[in-house]
Amino acid sequence: MKFLLIGLLLAWRCALAEPNPFPSVASAYLVQVNNTTLWEKQAYTRLPPASLTKLMMALLVTESTPLNAAVNISQTAVKESGSRLGLQLNSKFYVEDLLKAALLNSSNDACHALADHVAGSEKKFVSLMNDRAKQMGLLDTHFQNACGHDADKHYSSANDLARLANQSLENRFIQSTVKLPGTKIRSIDGKHSYQLTNKNALIGRYDGITGLKTGYTSKAGKCLIAYAIRNQKHVLLVLLNAPNRWWDATDILDLAFSYVPTR
Repeated sequence: MKFLLIGLLLAWRCALAEPNPFPSVASAYLVQVNNTTLWEKQAYTRLPPASLTKLMMALLVTESTPLNAAVNISQTAVKESGSRLGLQLNSKFYVEDLLKAALLNSSNDACHALADHVAGSEKKFVSLMNDRAKQMGLLDTHFQNACGHDADKHYSSANDLARLANQSLENRFIQSTVKLPGTKIRSIDGKHSYQLTNKNALIGRYDGITGLKTGYTSKAGKCLIAYAIRNQKHVLLVLLNAPNRWWDATDILDLAFSYVPTR
């Protein structure tokens, strides 16, 4: 009976969704207009989310510690791989500035430093991330690191990431940060400064775009959560493993904004 009910629920959801106009743009994707899912493909499939992971990191950090708290850059943060600023051991930054580095530049050393600051270690912080995922009902999400590195037990789904994105957009700091084209941050003593540039190529180039986060690893491919607002329409797009994410995102957003329900 349980499996029959699940099957009926899935069939009902598919019946409500519009025909998929973009079957080949990504391994999985989901489009919402004003919080209602319009199109989706493999939206419940578990896939590596790359740095889209950092939305959960940022959400927990903003809820756990003041933005003006001082963060000491740890040895484990300095040793981080992938996208990074090159933070110096024992330099100190405000939480706010490290969050900007993690959200705009997708800096893994800034991300790791924040995890260490909040929980004492990345491992303990990841446990908090998984607890929060369960609390939010993200049934197809599990984290194994704070920043989005590929790992066997590090995965999410387009549907879960859409829910995480909507939660993040209710956070005033995240919402205001992810739409910045760039900014500059400095260590508290002023000895170290870094120019940040938003990796979201839609910022400043697509009408109405206000975020949200990019990601890339060799396993995850090119990923994107895009959020745009025009004429009272709010469009959220999640793309996982999308080789042409910028061009395809533009086409999908355009169609979503022009969409008029037929029923």
